[in-house]
Amino acid sequence: MPIEIERKFLVRGNFKNLATRKYSIAQGFLSTVPERTVRIRIKEDKGYITVKGISDKEGISRFEWEKEISKTDAENLLTLCEKAIIEKVRYIIPSSDNLFFEVDEFLRENKGLIIAEIELPNANTFFKKPNWLGDEVTGQVKYYNAMLAKKPFNKW
Repeated sequence: MPIEIERKFLVRGNFKNLATRKYSIAQGFLSTVPERTVRIRIKEDKGYITVKGISDKEGISRFEWEKEISKTDAENLLTLCEKAIIEKVRYIIPSSDNLFFEVDEFLRENKGLIIAEIELPNANTFFKKPNWLGDEVTGQVKYYNAMLAKKPFNKW
């Protein structure tokens, strides 16, 4: 079973000059119940469907299955999604030991929110925390994209 292990942080400093890539993402949710979140995503010219299970107690790991689909299928499925569509720009920033941060700068109703995630091979993997990272928000449900679609950052 594929398991995603990641930690999330708010971003408090300049990071954009460190990015090696960036791209736009639009995503919506067919289901946002914690036991099975189903996400539809368009990233540039590709579509994806992702199923995520409920997080462990610490919010660090959970089941994740993702499949590439056509952009047209993703566009059609986005019309069936719950409430708001999340839009963001993702920056890829290399870290140590072949790890990297994915930094999401949210747009529209979530403008002003910037979150960095790092996927890890296991929950105890050490990584160097750059000075542009702020407070850790791993496991804080209000920062999950599915929750940001329901209760956007600018309405907190």
